[in-house]
Amino acid sequence: MVESGMSPESTEPVNKESASGRPVGPGPIGGDISNVLYGLGDRFKVSSLTERHSSTAVMGLFAFVNGLVAIALMSLAALATGQPLIFPSLGPTAFLLFYTPTAPAASPRNTLCGHAIGAAAGYLSLVVFGLTQAGPALAEGVTMARVGAAALSLGLTSGVMVWSKVPHPPAGATTLIISLGILTKPPQLAVLMLAVCLLVVQGFVINRLAGIDYPIWSRRKD
Repeated sequence: MVESGMSPESTEPVNKESASGRPVGPGPIGGDISNVLYGLGDRFKVSSLTERHSSTAVMGLFAFVNGLVAIALMSLAALATGQPLIFPSLGPTAFLLFYTPTAPAASPRNTLCGHAIGAAAGYLSLVVFGLTQAGPALAEGVTMARVGAAALSLGLTSGVMVWSKVPHPPAGATTLIISLGILTKPPQLAVLMLAVCLLVVQGFVINRLAGIDYPIWSRRKD
């Protein structure tokens, strides 16, 4: 007897489909990439996407192209404005916005608030340990003050996100970028948040084009 939602040949889950043929629920590797692909194919009348939305090869290609486009756009904006709009923590955020766009952690509320908490916690840790004028740990080495700042920043970020009910895992990378001295100036933190905003806008546009109910601010309660 084959369990519902499983293929007879393997235990890998397969999308269920609605009456219209649109996939419902997690795709074959979890997440919503197959649903996004189907929606984009349906929106732009690309039959190859609607027919192969659950193909691992096609989903991987979409993830590759989408990640490339997301960071390329950010790089072009950085080039045009002369501002460093590219940060390591944007990578995992971009993946969340398109792999699990309907998850609470991927909502604009969690994404923006999570990174803001991470930035604030990182800077506060620099202040507490007197490191606001220090160079990055990669250049000056790791000291006990730097260890304390990194530990405090991550602890604060994790705790405040939970207390505020806005968990966003990539914010843990944001706070370490700051507490390790890669970014130390308030204007740099403002640019970081601008980059997060731009990424959220891109996520909103693409997911809405695909027919995904990506929230304007936070996920609707069931």
